[in-house]
Amino acid sequence: MSAAKGILGLRFNQDQGCFTSCMESGLRVYNIEPLVEQAHFDNELMGSIGIAEMLWRSNLIAVVGGGTRPKFADNTVLIYDDLAKKFIMEITFASPIKALRLRRDKLVVALQREIHVFSFPVPTRRLLTLETRDNPMGLMEIATLATAKKQLLAFPGHKLGSVQLVDLGATEAGTSSAPTTLAAHQGAIACIAVNPEGTMVATASTQGTLVRVWDSLRKQLLIELRRGADPATVYCITFSKDSEFLCASSDKGTVHIFALKDTRLNRRSTFSNIGFLGNYVDSQWALATFTVPPECACVCAFGKGSSVIAVCMDGTFHKYVFTSDGNCNREAFDVFLDICDDDEF
Repeated sequence: MSAAKGILGLRFNQDQGCFTSCMESGLRVYNIEPLVEQAHFDNELMGSIGIAEMLWRSNLIAVVGGGTRPKFADNTVLIYDDLAKKFIMEITFASPIKALRLRRDKLVVALQREIHVFSFPVPTRRLLTLETRDNPMGLMEIATLATAKKQLLAFPGHKLGSVQLVDLGATEAGTSSAPTTLAAHQGAIACIAVNPEGTMVATASTQGTLVRVWDSLRKQLLIELRRGADPATVYCITFSKDSEFLCASSDKGTVHIFALKDTRLNRRSTFSNIGFLGNYVDSQWALATFTVPPECACVCAFGKGSSVIAVCMDGTFHKYVFTSDGNCNREAFDVFLDICDDDEF
């Protein structure tokens, strides 16, 4: 993700109702509906922030320093309590942190070749360390719901194109379930998503033409979704809260929305009766699409009703409403960096 307007990273919280914007100038937290700035942590308090993860809609935010004016090292995760207005915890690792994820009971930190799982928030102790293949982007996702059938953690497996699945609930109980590996793609994994319940995993490779959705319990391919015919960098894959839909964004500047429950809503290739296209025959095309600035990384999430939100590294906010017949209309556009509480300045 290339930084524009001082933005270093964007991430939605677990209920897809808020997002954090990591900035050269600190950290900002936004509510989505309505779009308002909820919190603003300046450079003095935090320095430039490279990674942030908010715990649901709580007062706890995990941050890692980054950018050109960091106050904290890039190998240390700090937990900030916005209610107490102070940092309450820090954990330092041997190498830079690539990504982190929070559950109400777990903190998961990805390094280039390891993933560390901690109990959280109290007591905070290391539960396990998993060795991974070289993972410079820190790819990993977890099931976020406390009621999830599995506390599923998904990350790139040792074999190229594979995804490893670990049930953190089983490891905590002291019964180590054999780690499962999905042979997801031929090329390297570029993006992973896990639905809130931990029953489904979505994957894309560096080729970026297909998104595959897997049943994590049965280890079976459920559906193959076609983003497009040209290679692309997939930035983000997100399940809707009810797992009925999935959206994906890429460097092509198009956000694709697919139906997972009623797959008849997805478009089929017009070549479906002709054999020469090989894989094209079986894969399904998006139910609906909309465009955002191309070449500009964005993350997407599902809003209220049948809406999809995209927030982009250029500071723009897009909200589109889609219908089951494939119509997609813009409902809101904003520059979220311009939205702030004037009292704070």
